[in-house]
Amino acid sequence: MGRLNRKGLAHLRDAFESSIERGRIPGAITVVALGGHVEMFDTLGMQDHAAGKAMQADAIFRIYSMTKPLVSLASVMLMEDGVLQPVDPVSKWLPEFAGQKVAIEQGSSIVRYESVRREATVHDLLRHTAGLTYEFLGSSPVQKLYEAANVTDRSRTNREFSQMFAQLPLAHQPGSCWQYSRATDVLGAVVEAASGQALGAFMKERIFDPLGMKDTSFNVPHEQLHRMAEPFANDPDTGARVVMMDANETAAYESGGGGLFSTAADYIRFLQLMRNRGSLDGARLVSRKAVEWMTSDHLGGIPANGDLLPAGHGFGLGFAVRTASGLAPQPGSPGQYFWSGIGGTLFFVDPAEDLFAMMLTQAPNQRIYFRNLFRHLVYGALD
Repeated sequence: MGRLNRKGLAHLRDAFESSIERGRIPGAITVVALGGHVEMFDTLGMQDHAAGKAMQADAIFRIYSMTKPLVSLASVMLMEDGVLQPVDPVSKWLPEFAGQKVAIEQGSSIVRYESVRREATVHDLLRHTAGLTYEFLGSSPVQKLYEAANVTDRSRTNREFSQMFAQLPLAHQPGSCWQYSRATDVLGAVVEAASGQALGAFMKERIFDPLGMKDTSFNVPHEQLHRMAEPFANDPDTGARVVMMDANETAAYESGGGGLFSTAADYIRFLQLMRNRGSLDGARLVSRKAVEWMTSDHLGGIPANGDLLPAGHGFGLGFAVRTASGLAPQPGSPGQYFWSGIGGTLFFVDPAEDLFAMMLTQAPNQRIYFRNLFRHLVYGALD
């Protein structure tokens, strides 16, 4: 195991402080841990720029897609309970997904529908090979159908979302490609059906409470709203109003793909669990082999659509997984796994270096620049 260079960590801090001073992001929390010990926990800039409130260590962030690894863990725990199997067709748990059709698109139109060659499975949901997509990734006919169905409506329950969503056509044949998608939202509904509990209740009982993740939930209690980290009112690049998930709204929909609010301290507990391969402070949530399985590449030769998976990467069960030292435009080690959130959050775990790191900010349109900057500077601080 290497060491962290204090000058390198200071350079990381200076780079973020400079960006905050230049109005690029309102504020951030940066975390770097080596050997399971947190070496950096910096609160930088403003938690709420409009209110003039400095960033606090217990700030609550919209973590969006950093929800996915936690929901993926919940499903794997149900597998180890003997309830769920990765080979289960999705329709075993959500019958509305039986007999799905694939939309065959030509230009801006759907020209016909094909039957699926095989049904999507729970394994497909976990690795994003279920034939689904995300409406914000483009403007294809299927993506426009997602938008028309208002798939982001937070007034629906997970079951109501599932029943609505199953009526929409697939964008691809299951298993034919990796496509980042609403698969983990469907997985959340599967967890509910398999556990007999609401997704949030199951995760609180089985994950959040055992790990001491006391501030992680799908709805922020009213008395904790003052702790919310907020974006700039207007985007510093475009001037457009910044719209993020409304923490004041009580949502019925517990989005397995992006609905959680959390804190740096809470998510560190999850990263410590993963770093320890399934146990923390004497509590084992999942087996060592399950963590190894989740953080291995599950794509093999399955092609990846889009640019969310850089060269030299595959995808596991809820995490992107690095497969090569080179190829990618960021440093890292084979076996590194990570994911991020569209609001401006990121984590990665590098078992080869016994390193994990996390960046939390609320700056949707600046997220890619700061993800890349953070990764480079963290690795630049390693001796």
